[in-house]
Amino acid sequence: MTKITRHSRLSNDELASALSSTGEEEQALFEFSSEVKLQSVGNEVYLRGLIEFSNICIKDCFYCGIRKSNSNVHRYSLNHEEVIETVKLAYERGYGSVAIQSGETVSKAFTDKIDRIIRESKRITSNGIGITLSCGEQSEETYKRWFESGTDRYLLRIETSSEELYKKLHPNDELHSYSKRLKALEVLQKTGYQLGTGVMIGLPFQTVEMLAEDLLFMKEIDIDMCGMGPYIEHRHTPLYKFREQLLPPAERFRLGLKMISLLRILMPDINIAATTALQTLDQRGREKAVAVGANVIMPNITPEIYRHDYILYENKPVSPYNEGDELTNLEKCLESIGHKIGYFKQGNSKHYYLGRNSVNEIIKGT
Repeated sequence: MTKITRHSRLSNDELASALSSTGEEEQALFEFSSEVKLQSVGNEVYLRGLIEFSNICIKDCFYCGIRKSNSNVHRYSLNHEEVIETVKLAYERGYGSVAIQSGETVSKAFTDKIDRIIRESKRITSNGIGITLSCGEQSEETYKRWFESGTDRYLLRIETSSEELYKKLHPNDELHSYSKRLKALEVLQKTGYQLGTGVMIGLPFQTVEMLAEDLLFMKEIDIDMCGMGPYIEHRHTPLYKFREQLLPPAERFRLGLKMISLLRILMPDINIAATTALQTLDQRGREKAVAVGANVIMPNITPEIYRHDYILYENKPVSPYNEGDELTNLEKCLESIGHKIGYFKQGNSKHYYLGRNSVNEIIKGT
C-alpha cells in the first residue's frame, strides 16, 4: 500500500489499495487519520438529535425498507406538536443540533409542514438549535424556502457515485434519476446550505474501485459533511436476493471504518458522522468510527412509539436507555477514547466557512 501522508494526492488505485489493507497497514491508516482528525477538528463530538419525522415515501429504491412498495410498513408522520416538543427537550438536554429525516415526499402540504417546524424550532430556542434536513429531492424553490426559514445543513446521500451501480439500485424511471440526484446536490450547494452526502458501503455489485471513486467524488464536489455507513440488507426489498454476494458483517464494518478514515485524510476539516449502521454491525461501532475520524454522532430522539416503524434495514439498534441515560452512557464511551461531547454547540462545518468549490463541473460532465 502507498504510504499516505497529509499531502498525498491519492489516485483511485491508491485509495482502492488502502481500502483493501489489513493488519498493520490498516492500523497505520487508522492511526494517521486519527491524528489528522485531532489536528483539524479536535476531540469534540457534536450531537445531532435524530428525529425520524415520517416513513412515508414516494420512492421505490431497491435497498430501502420504507420503499413505497413495501406493504409491511406501518406508515406514520409526526405532527407539528410532537416534533416541536422533541426539539425543545433536545435543546434543554444540550443538543446543539437536530436532524430531521423523512422518506421522500413532494407536496405543498409537506413543504409547509417542514417550513413551520423550522421556523418554530428556531423561535423556541432563540436561534440556538442547528437544523439539518434530510428530506430527499425537492424543488429549488422548496430548498430556498427552507434555507431562508433557518435550516443550516442538508444531507442528500448519493448512495453511490457510480451511475452504473446507481441504476442497479433504483427503478429505471424519472423519479429515480442519477442526473436529478446530482442536480439536487448542485442546487443545495448553490442555495447556501452546508452540503452533506454519503454512500452505502459493501453493496452487491460494488467494488473497492467504486468506493475509491466515491471518496474522490465527495472531495471533488467539495462537501461540508458526510453520513455514510455499511449496507445492511432488508428482507422486504428486491436487493435482498443478492445477500449471498455480501461481505461478512465484520468485513463490511472494517470497510466502513476505512472509508471514514480515508475521507478524513482527504477532507480534514469536514464533519463526518458515525452512523447507526456501524453500530448495527458492532456494538461499539460509533466509538470506533470516532476514533478513526468521525466527529458527529446522531442519537435517535424520535418519540419512542414511532422508532420501530422507521426501519431502513434489518436489526437497526434501538437504545435501551432513556434520553438522559443515553447521553451519560455516550459520554463514558467517548471518554474511554479521549473524546468529549460538545454540549450546546451546533458544530457547524469548518470546511463550510473556509470556502468551497462547486459541483457545477461534475454536473456538466454527466
